[in-house]
Amino acid sequence: MTTHEQHETIEDSPVGWVAEHVRRYVQTDGADGETFHGVPSLLLTTRGRRTGKLRRTALMYGRDGDNHLLVASNGGASTHPAWYLNLSADPAVEVQVGAERFAARARTATAEERVRLWPVMTKVFPTYARYQQGTDREIPLIVVERAPQAESPVG
Repeated sequence: MTTHEQHETIEDSPVGWVAEHVRRYVQTDGADGETFHGVPSLLLTTRGRRTGKLRRTALMYGRDGDNHLLVASNGGASTHPAWYLNLSADPAVEVQVGAERFAARARTATAEERVRLWPVMTKVFPTYARYQQGTDREIPLIVVERAPQAESPVG
């Protein structure tokens, strides 16, 4: 993180139980919170598309080689979650998995990738399939790729 970003305040999810999960995760370097009901969990920090503020949330994830996979399900709602809209506007993100923090770039999976990766994520959290069936929008699947060492974590 750049010196400027180290002094920026990170705002955690406004959703109470998510904010509590994030708080425990940060305080214990992931020892408490790295799994959520048996599903792997990470922290994702994005830059707000309208405010420019750093925003952090906890999300379930899967893996594809070295990449982390996220699903912008928003609980099956008809709208995308704010964190997805933020990374769509600025793909430079910071990820925390356990005690490890790293800069990354996040992008929506291509149609070809989605065919291969969607089953990976429905195996991690089978409810994603039900969420997709219950909404008219295609729920985005996000590929998070570790950024080169010299790149700033949150643009």
